[in-house]
Amino acid sequence: MMARIALRFLRETDPRLLAKFAYTVGWKGMRAVQRFERRKARGEGFPAFLFLSITNACNLRCQGCWVTPSHPPQHLDLELAHRLIEAGKRQGTFFYGILGGEPFLHPGLFDLLAAHPDCYFQVFTNGTLITAAVAARLRRLGNVTPLISVEGLETVSDARRGGTAVFAATMAGLEHCRKERLITGVACSICQSNLADLATEAFARQLVDRGVHYLWYYLYRPVGPRPCPELALEREQIIQLRRFLVEVRCRVPLLVVDAYWDHEGRGLCPAAVGISHHVNPFGDLEPCPVVQFAADNLAAAADPGAVIGESAFLAAFRSFAAAQGQGCIIMEDPERLRHFLVEQGARDCTGRGQGFAELGKACCRLSHHVPGAEIPERHWAYRFGKKHWFFGFGTYG
Repeated sequence: MMARIALRFLRETDPRLLAKFAYTVGWKGMRAVQRFERRKARGEGFPAFLFLSITNACNLRCQGCWVTPSHPPQHLDLELAHRLIEAGKRQGTFFYGILGGEPFLHPGLFDLLAAHPDCYFQVFTNGTLITAAVAARLRRLGNVTPLISVEGLETVSDARRGGTAVFAATMAGLEHCRKERLITGVACSICQSNLADLATEAFARQLVDRGVHYLWYYLYRPVGPRPCPELALEREQIIQLRRFLVEVRCRVPLLVVDAYWDHEGRGLCPAAVGISHHVNPFGDLEPCPVVQFAADNLAAAADPGAVIGESAFLAAFRSFAAAQGQGCIIMEDPERLRHFLVEQGARDCTGRGQGFAELGKACCRLSHHVPGAEIPERHWAYRFGKKHWFFGFGTYG
């Protein structure tokens, strides 16, 4: 299967883009994780990968979205973004996730990407704003992969995303990426309303036909002003999704990504591991995009890298989250998380002023860690990669 995936990359992508991807994400990515492991052993906290939400503006209103648009929109200051990336490069971090809102609504996005040709950027987008001109510009840059979210087929997609004809617009964006021979991914937040449509081999093969090279699945998390907790998966559905991931990796020629199960099928939290953390559009340093609370702001920091690496709040969160178990703390015990955040003196960074109240009203839900029902990776390449390059690092003992 890996040979078929490699052949697809060779045939379908621009050779210049493929070389940049292989070197920056592959070689530099492995080196970044190795340097992260050494920092972790020394008690230092700078992550291997950094995620930047560069705007709270969005053209959709999705169920379970934690981002609250403001008027005018809040965009991450470009000067701060440049300083963050330069600080990351000094630590050996060359891969950055660019989130929103909708990142393509940030007026300086392309300037930011162009200023760091030695880095690689994954832009999390709904795809509706990827026109032919945008896709062509991404190809010229060469250091970007669009990760386009698909929340369902035609009917479900509109309900999930609060729009009209969203699926068709997203597919049009995918087609522009295919024509420009970009390395393109699709992300799916799996919930009650889309599990039967999206966690299927037929859907995965449809994406292959549309020129998609990697597919990222994660569990729906009922957060934000419209949490819709009734959409969260139940225990058997989570096991069903995990089994599907393990099996489809052996049958369909595209990379199938998840960030919440290790090679043995045990759940984990990337923020508890410390491999990634998040900066919001206001410059607040958060454990992850969904936990919208912070004790540090980087906007005025002379050395934002030092603030990230030495953050007492992030260090406390990593210890706290790891001690609670191997699932997602905001789903499994939101009340305990609320008490921890209060004790730490963390600020509500939701932009709604309702973050603590939302945690107080949230219901406990099972997340990725299902003790006794672990399903190990079957494909040797995924087992090897997860075991040696990405997960664990002794966080859970």
